[in-house]
Amino acid sequence: MRIGLSTPVVMQMPGVASDWERSAGAEELAQVARTADELGFAFLTCAEHVVVPEADAAVRGATYWDPVATLSFLAAHTTRIRLATSVIVLGYHHPLEVAKRYGTLDRLSGGRVVLGVGVGSLAAEFDLLGAAWADRGARADEAIRALRSSLGQTRPRYDGEYYRYGDLVVEPCAVQDRIPIWVGGRTRRSLRRAVTLGDGWMPFGLGAAQVSEWLGAVELPDDFEVVLATPALNPLDDPDDTRRRLDRLRDLGATAVTATVSAASAGHYCEQLAALRELAMGDTP
Repeated sequence: MRIGLSTPVVMQMPGVASDWERSAGAEELAQVARTADELGFAFLTCAEHVVVPEADAAVRGATYWDPVATLSFLAAHTTRIRLATSVIVLGYHHPLEVAKRYGTLDRLSGGRVVLGVGVGSLAAEFDLLGAAWADRGARADEAIRALRSSLGQTRPRYDGEYYRYGDLVVEPCAVQDRIPIWVGGRTRRSLRRAVTLGDGWMPFGLGAAQVSEWLGAVELPDDFEVVLATPALNPLDDPDDTRRRLDRLRDLGATAVTATVSAASAGHYCEQLAALRELAMGDTP
């Protein structure tokens, strides 16, 4: 089971983010990324919200760094660790926009992009951006199909209900033969979408019993990723609890975890990472 990180600073959820993250900037973020890379963690993540309505900020948080800019910055400070969107909202983008932006990032990073995608759940944000809300699920399904036919292609073609294109050039494009697509969500439909169209499932907001039941009801493809998230871990002060939580996620079927780590500063966060890596030495990142 590989260990990735919910990158601190770039998404600050109320009750989850540590106090130091509010005033942190590029220097602290680069320090964390370099340490995670050197310690052998599997991936760093960045989420997407263009805007958050004030009425939703108390629950969702208001701080969301742009994933293209952020992951490009992290790519420049690392050499091995993968760079995962967790997630981008498909309805906000044309598939060719995604293919170009993240294909460029894949080229810049030497083939380290993981594309985490989702349908989206914030209607007010859809309205503000002029994105279609009612049929967003069907559009997302087709967007994944279009991406599958376009990522890594300099002359992509696709002919569907919502997206049709051909006779064009996208350069640069991704260097990976197949960029992994992980589907996020908290519904059975998100798991079905992941199994039929993606390479992995990254659920959120679900209990262990639900995850176990839903995974047990489907046949997972070979090499399919189940990416489960931890609550805030404190491996230095409570290693036993950290180990129990990681073991529990493995027992649920996780092939990878996105770990959140509590800390009092960027330096303390890096110390926590070293302790977490030590606890997870039995896993290959």
